[in-house]
Amino acid sequence: MAWWYQFYFATERGRLGYQANTRDFVRLIWETASPTWQFDDAIFARSATAFENPDHVAITVHNYRWRLGLVEGESRFDAFEEILAKSPLITIPTITLEGDQNAAPHPEPEAYAGMFSGKYQHRNITGGIGHNLPQEAPEDFAQAIIDVDRL
Repeated sequence: MAWWYQFYFATERGRLGYQANTRDFVRLIWETASPTWQFDDAIFARSATAFENPDHVAITVHNYRWRLGLVEGESRFDAFEEILAKSPLITIPTITLEGDQNAAPHPEPEAYAGMFSGKYQHRNITGGIGHNLPQEAPEDFAQAIIDVDRL
């Protein structure tokens, strides 16, 4: 089941489990969302330091609970939430990217292409690229950043 862990995080057991096993849990998600990415322990260790932040578990769990409507968001952002809920057109030049082996739940590009009224392009990145494009395909990711200014 895609996104199974968001339901796990909705429970106190899930929060405690994530807190006790953060590093292993994150590695499992990396492996699941990018099944063909052959990252090594050193690459994971460099990124895993971010999960050692004392607020990481609380922020992550709150985010997933908020997505399910189980907790309130920050009221200071309510006006922005109202605007975003209306799915306003994105008018600035945009390039969206998708890896050909992204195993994380995601819509097909056709499902959101109509949200862009400015210059828009979608790129499928091939070669066994999963969910973590900046690390799995850094050249393609950087090129999109350069190219969006040239659309």
